[in-house]
Amino acid sequence: MSSANSLHVPETHTGLSHADCGKMIIFGTVMKTREIFTSLLIAASLPFQQHAAAETMAEKESRMQWFADAKLGIFIHWGIYSTGRTSESWAFHNGQIPMADYMQQAGEFTADNYDPTGWARLIRESGARYTVITTKHHDGFALWDTRAGDVSAVKTGAAHRDLIAPFAEAVRAEGLKLGFYYSLIDWPREDYPETYRDKPPKYDITAEPARWQHFLDFNNAQLTELCSTWHPDLIWFDGDWEHSAEEWNAPAIVDLLRHHNPQVIINSRIQGHGDYATPELGVPVTRPDSQWWETCMTVNDSWGYRTDDHNYKHPVTVLRMLVDCISLGGNLLLDIGPRADGSIPDEEVAILKTLGRWTSKHAEAIYGTRAGIPAGHVQGYTSLSHDGTTLYIYLPYRPTGPLEVKGLKSRVRRARVVGDGTELDWRLYNDISWSEVPGVYYFDIPHNALDPEITVIALELDSPATLYRGAGQVITANE
Repeated sequence: MSSANSLHVPETHTGLSHADCGKMIIFGTVMKTREIFTSLLIAASLPFQQHAAAETMAEKESRMQWFADAKLGIFIHWGIYSTGRTSESWAFHNGQIPMADYMQQAGEFTADNYDPTGWARLIRESGARYTVITTKHHDGFALWDTRAGDVSAVKTGAAHRDLIAPFAEAVRAEGLKLGFYYSLIDWPREDYPETYRDKPPKYDITAEPARWQHFLDFNNAQLTELCSTWHPDLIWFDGDWEHSAEEWNAPAIVDLLRHHNPQVIINSRIQGHGDYATPELGVPVTRPDSQWWETCMTVNDSWGYRTDDHNYKHPVTVLRMLVDCISLGGNLLLDIGPRADGSIPDEEVAILKTLGRWTSKHAEAIYGTRAGIPAGHVQGYTSLSHDGTTLYIYLPYRPTGPLEVKGLKSRVRRARVVGDGTELDWRLYNDISWSEVPGVYYFDIPHNALDPEITVIALELDSPATLYRGAGQVITANE
């Protein structure tokens, strides 16, 4: 019986003077200024002025299902900053290094040890169900063979080849969902207004709308290339904060993407026109308002590879972040930073392999689950099976006694250790038939059944989880 105290848990790119451009040599080739918009430009952007028909909630839920079930993704920040000497893009934006010096790092971006097949296999083995790679950061350096610009791994990087094409092929071969990070901003380009923090923009877009439209057309051309060539499952925008949705013409961008893949999922960073929320560098304390969300987190303190950042998170810390996200009904997008030669630091490989051991063992308590019960019922993180009849409890500690679960009105039919199969004995105290307050469960967990990192307990219930959420009661009758 329900009550008030019950809860059913339901190309002009460098931004430099012409004199500076003349001095800026990369692989012996002078950076050239040229008009980028050929026939690609386009015909491609014109059909998207008419916005697509509204999607029903049922259609959106179907489109978002794989994302909701995935729980773990791997983010990859890779670009000319991967020499390890500077942060990605922000280094010149914040005045830590001249922009010309920053851009010259492209001469060291060789990708000599790049193994896209190995990358994709490692990502799959970590237990991730999707991956997101930086196709272009705020510095405008594209990792694919873009025809819509002069700054890329092919034209101005020492790699001299398309790096996205083999990665996309390898990811799909491993059965993973493919995501592309794309920065809407491009600070070095002369037709992009902003470049440096605390300095006035290069021009006013209201005074020079044609110049701003030129930049928007450039973005549309690059997005058209990415989406028409590889049909990514997810687009991870960044940089939207510098302009409004109207200035970006955000609805038209969404229409353009959906023209190439009606099922594409888009993150929140397109001024409110995306599908899911993206809190950053910290698991939320309370669940975000969005039905779908993902927190992005670094393996150390940096997004890209840094030679001076050895503050790698302990694998168990990363696992705790993962189960924290799972318990709140969201995903963890864990970022790694390969070096400029394409090799992945050993510390990052070790973290992904630890994730893989744990996720493989506990798959049933990860994928396809939904948010768990509120805090206070058990000392640990929780999630629920899709139908709500199995309560998963994650213990990031070694219990010194029985595990207590209180306020659970649904009856426990069976208790077991996930991935181990050990059946658990339990006791139920103060279970009084006429009381609204349910009894308290105590589960005995043998020490030999504990996982080295995080133990998971499955409580199979006789009905979808229903909780008592009151403050207790005073007994006025005893029958």
